Amino acid sequence: MLFVTSTIIYQTAFGTSLEGNHGAGLRSKLEMMLRESEPMFTAFFFSDHFPFLGFLDRFLGMMSRLEKNCKELDTFYQDIIDQHLDAKRAESEHKDVLDVLLGVKEEPYKVQLTFDHIKAILMDIFIAGTDTSAATVWAMTYLMKNPTASRKSQEEVREAIEKTGFVKEEDIEQLPYLKAVVKETMRLQPAAPLLLPRESSQDCNLEGFKIPAKTTVYINAWVIGRDPEAWGENLEEFKPERFMHTSIDLKGRHFALIPFGAWRRMCPGINMWLVTVELCLANLLYAFNWETPVGTKSEDLDMEVLPGVTMHKKNALCLMARMYASNGIAKCCIIPFIMKPLRIIRYFCTNISM
Repeated sequence: MLFVTSTIIYQTAFGTSLEGNHGAGLRSKLEMMLRESEPMFTAFFFSDHFPFLGFLDRFLGMMSRLEKNCKELDTFYQDIIDQHLDAKRAESEHKDVLDVLLGVKEEPYKVQLTFDHIKAILMDIFIAGTDTSAATVWAMTYLMKNPTASRKSQEEVREAIEKTGFVKEEDIEQLPYLKAVVKETMRLQPAAPLLLPRESSQDCNLEGFKIPAKTTVYINAWVIGRDPEAWGENLEEFKPERFMHTSIDLKGRHFALIPFGAWRRMCPGINMWLVTVELCLANLLYAFNWETPVGTKSEDLDMEVLPGVTMHKKNALCLMARMYASNGIAKCCIIPFIMKPLRIIRYFCTNISM
């Protein structure tokens, strides 16, 4: 899945394709930087909690590791900015995100953007936009563990799309059960179980607890998704039907389901995330009949997660994918599909429209 999300984000934000030999090398480099960045976000630094012990961070090598990762990211973003500022660069019909930011930098606004501001925004877009891609892997895991839900979602996609051969963005609105699958996945496995920390702006009282100003607040979206007052019984059961006749959505308007936060401080990339995950999941269900490897059962699929900001599976999800033809006849070839990250066929990458 990282293959798909990085391709989409890179094309949208930077206006450059990751196709071809050059793109393959660049993608490999990006994956290495991304895999190093997340551990740095969650690593324990003495200087964050005990400033007088900050020297231990350098003694243990944490500061040099952090500085190396930051320098690599800074160089990467600077190279992209330089390419966009190059006078010889061919003008594109459609502006990417970086084009817009550079345009804002040149305009006389009250808040003047600098290159450091632009790099920070690019980092948010790229790292946050690609790292939450684990959602599709979790959705596939839950569907394989729940054959009834898998069959319903697959039948819905194939009946709605018929013989077109590919699910497009405009087709998603015809797939309410698929949308319910994504919501239920986010209820049970939110992309980031602990939302980004906030700071209280003033003293307040919450149900008898005094919370002083400047207090760091963590919102546990994982626990909220299992709140019996909001969801009733069978909290651990994967049941997309609970979203079929309700107005609850993922966009921060219903506090029982806030995997992306709520109101002004919610994740700004939620719309792109939804389109990407729903499109990828719909095409996976449309194009293949999925099975567990020979000798294993759906109950054998584990749900262990790795520590980190986002919930990645500890063990790879390994499935067998049988090609499905639009005429309803399955082709005889069987494709082993290991989804860590989810390696979706290149065809899907080049045909997804954003």
